[in-house]
Amino acid sequence: MVMFTAISVILKPVFMFYNHSAFKDCNFTDYLAVIWHGLPMDVSVAGYFTIIPALLALISIWLHPALIRILHRTYLALASFLISIVYCTDAVLYGFWQFRIDSTPFFYFLSSPKDALASVPIWWVLLGVVVVLLLTAMLFFMLCKTIGTFPESKGIAKDRLIASGVMVVVLALLFVPIRGSLGTSTMNLGRVYYSENQKLNHAAINPCFSLLSSLMNDEDTKDQYRFMAADEANKLFSQITDKTKQGGTDAVFKLLNTNRPNIVMVVLESFSAHIMKSMGGTANVAVNMDKWANEGVLFTNFYANSFRTDRGLAAILAGYPAQPTMSIMKYPNKTGNMPMFPQKLKKAGYQLKYYYGGDADFTNMRSFVTTAGFEDLISDADFPIKLRLSKWGVPDQYVFDRALADIKSQAPNATHLSVIQTSSSHEPYDVPFKKLNNKILNAFAYTDNCLGKFVAALKKLPSWKNTLVVLVPDHQGCYPEDMDNYSPQRYHIPLLLLGGALKAKGPIATLGSQADIAATLLSQLGFSYSEFTFSKDMLNPNVPHFAFSTVPNAFMMKTTDNTVFYNCETNKTILDNGKTPGKNLPYGKAYLQKLYDDISNR
Repeated sequence: MVMFTAISVILKPVFMFYNHSAFKDCNFTDYLAVIWHGLPMDVSVAGYFTIIPALLALISIWLHPALIRILHRTYLALASFLISIVYCTDAVLYGFWQFRIDSTPFFYFLSSPKDALASVPIWWVLLGVVVVLLLTAMLFFMLCKTIGTFPESKGIAKDRLIASGVMVVVLALLFVPIRGSLGTSTMNLGRVYYSENQKLNHAAINPCFSLLSSLMNDEDTKDQYRFMAADEANKLFSQITDKTKQGGTDAVFKLLNTNRPNIVMVVLESFSAHIMKSMGGTANVAVNMDKWANEGVLFTNFYANSFRTDRGLAAILAGYPAQPTMSIMKYPNKTGNMPMFPQKLKKAGYQLKYYYGGDADFTNMRSFVTTAGFEDLISDADFPIKLRLSKWGVPDQYVFDRALADIKSQAPNATHLSVIQTSSSHEPYDVPFKKLNNKILNAFAYTDNCLGKFVAALKKLPSWKNTLVVLVPDHQGCYPEDMDNYSPQRYHIPLLLLGGALKAKGPIATLGSQADIAATLLSQLGFSYSEFTFSKDMLNPNVPHFAFSTVPNAFMMKTTDNTVFYNCETNKTILDNGKTPGKNLPYGKAYLQKLYDDISNR
């Protein structure tokens, strides 16, 4: 167990050196503090890895050790490989995600290995394989030199019984470090948190424990996030939900001049308020979005529910808030009975089509989109091979062209919902376009340019007068590059409405998030949205308005008078500001608790 612990300790500063940009301000004392505070978790992980060698040592007392040695060496090789792949993957992903590894990358890789690696250059993948193999060989050598031998099965039966008794006790004692204490609490991610600097807390976490904890808790939703008694959670949740549930009421501000517009929704990969001058961001990037901000309806206080596409799509299409440690899209048995606003439109006679230039099987997208009611899902396989030019499949310009051709072919009296999901503004940001020197901003400018041409073509169609265009990002991406996961601005995105079906224009400052799109649109169309428990009509002044976002093991609840960011592992408030500090914390807890109640009941 000592050797496994030593490996984890040694790899901590290696992780910090690799992610030097995140830890550039750390001194030698910080490194020592990270190692010290992370040590209990490292010991716990070492306990897990030591169980098999301890069992083999017990068996070797009675059996000839030749076979045991083979099994032992095989186990050490496997353990070395697992440690290497977890630590290397974790170190690389932390630079993008700013949290330690969980089950998410494995979900992506298993659903579509090609898309999971699309953001990574091939030479980087090959280099990673070499590094993993070298680290595996190094760890295997170290482990074999320290715990690679067993005692011979010699001696009288009495001596063997005594030795066996000792080994049984050793095995039993292993559960103390694994559990983390002799008290009621067990080892958890929050146990190693010690600093106000969240990056130091992250560095103290053992990635093997983080991954194991995520894998074990993915299915266990019933007992997660139990902050309060059920009655108290119900009471608080009731105070912040939309009880209207029926569109077309007099109190709701009417944006549309028709109840049955054609709807074109564009889900913009990684767009945010930070690339729009009209929202206080960088100029000369999303120039079309900025132009339309003056001719359409722009929700200026709108927030993403999460940090990944699969979570964002569930919020946008199903009005279902993102979860901190899981993706509801991963569970078709649960999404199969979720209400989704495209289903409602389909029942009202809308024709539904979904466009995506990448692999439709990535992150269970095909299952989710089909369940949402879309008859046609156009993905990379529906385009000629010569157009699959990027790591993510077909560049945005060709996806927009295909959607435009289909819209032009619609019967004059047909109503349709067309959802177009872009992908070119995702890392590695390789696009057939050159405008800006910054590679990331140039990719955003490319998608904005493609979008501008698409909307310009729509405006020329007779159906434009009856068309509503909904532009919403799936989440914010990697710009600005130094944005902290626990900053509310990390989730600030635009919701922009355009089209001839609009009779209003101008900014709307009402707080909301992606999960509110379903209720807001259905309300504008005069439909009931009673099935959407977590979605609120942003245009109803009688409804409590707030934004709710999640990141692994933390959530944000934002209202006009208070913004709270709370770490669910440490049970500590990370951020609490505004006119009424602390006001939103119990509501945020109740909201998350009720969300997991709903998940467990599906």
